[in-house]
Amino acid sequence: MATSALSLTNQLCRFSSEVHFLFINKNFSTPKSTRLISHVWSYSKTTRIPALHSANGYIKEAIEEGEGMVDSDKVRVLKQKIEVLGIKCDDSCFPGQYYHLLCPRCKGGKTMERSLSFNITQDVDVAMWRCFGTGCGWTGQAFADSRMPIAGMNKIFKVKSSKQVTPENVVLEPLGDKLIAYFSERMISEETLRRNAVMQMSGDKYVIAFTYRQNGAIVGCKYRTMEKRFWQEKDTRKWLYGLDDINEATEIIIVEGEIDKLSVEEAGFRNCVSVPGGAPQIVSAKDLPSIQKDRAYQYLWNSKEYLDKLSRIVLATDGDTSGRSLAEELARRLGKERCWLVRWPKKDDSRCFKDANEVLKCLGPAALKEVIQTAEKYEACRLHRLN
Repeated sequence: MATSALSLTNQLCRFSSEVHFLFINKNFSTPKSTRLISHVWSYSKTTRIPALHSANGYIKEAIEEGEGMVDSDKVRVLKQKIEVLGIKCDDSCFPGQYYHLLCPRCKGGKTMERSLSFNITQDVDVAMWRCFGTGCGWTGQAFADSRMPIAGMNKIFKVKSSKQVTPENVVLEPLGDKLIAYFSERMISEETLRRNAVMQMSGDKYVIAFTYRQNGAIVGCKYRTMEKRFWQEKDTRKWLYGLDDINEATEIIIVEGEIDKLSVEEAGFRNCVSVPGGAPQIVSAKDLPSIQKDRAYQYLWNSKEYLDKLSRIVLATDGDTSGRSLAEELARRLGKERCWLVRWPKKDDSRCFKDANEVLKCLGPAALKEVIQTAEKYEACRLHRLN
């Protein structure tokens, strides 16, 4: 049976020079767009998709031998129906992908955020949307057949607002001697601590405060005791730790903890971020969820504008089972073709070092630098492990 020509996720788009045909195989690279919100990032330096004159033109050209041609009339009908409701969907909106658009109801609020999640299904039968703007929650559907759109219907999706983190409601103070000594034992210098604004909870000299910042402003805070108990400010938006260090980066390193991020900096790399926590025990056997349902990895989607432009991502997660599972989950979302994986050196005949800080403490910054510089292509490294 012929499959839909819109089955594009994780497949490669190639166009002939004379006629635009869409060929499908297993290595899809999504087109770059500032509005595209796909839940799989991918990158290729060699594959480029030509600019398309219209969505209808794209649909008509999406033909594979033995494949059925998508009904472009459905696309036109859906676009007409949603435009009446004020939803602006231009020709770059492809079926089967998620987009963030400006909500016509709340207009993006004070920040003019593109808070409307919009999707045309792959069969081009339905267009669906939901606004995640605070206090809005507008949701609805439009159909390619004669049914009228369902918009509003008093089905307001309750959006939980994120708490704004400010220096006033997060009371911190500079690190005391006790915690400075704690970091010194882990080969983390005072200079690195100051540059990353590592502080301590006010009135408690034994609780480290890792401040999460964006454009210099504090947007989150994670706390850690010396006994490795962790907690974060409640109801705050999740981000990668160290965002300001990858503003202009095209290559980055991702680690599993804040101390590992500081350790990588001691080895000479500032273009490093850490996940905020929550390494999975196993890799999920399910397909990737939609962005809205991918709650455990919201820090990736919140940081998408930083990650989209990257050409190379070195995954330096912990070497245990959870760390390997985290690396796989990150690679699934970021695009395995642009991921590299570190191989932690052996500690003895049966064990490897666990993470960046352990390598820094035991082998020094030069050894950690070499480990990062000799990271292997992700798929090649996975095959090596399996063998």
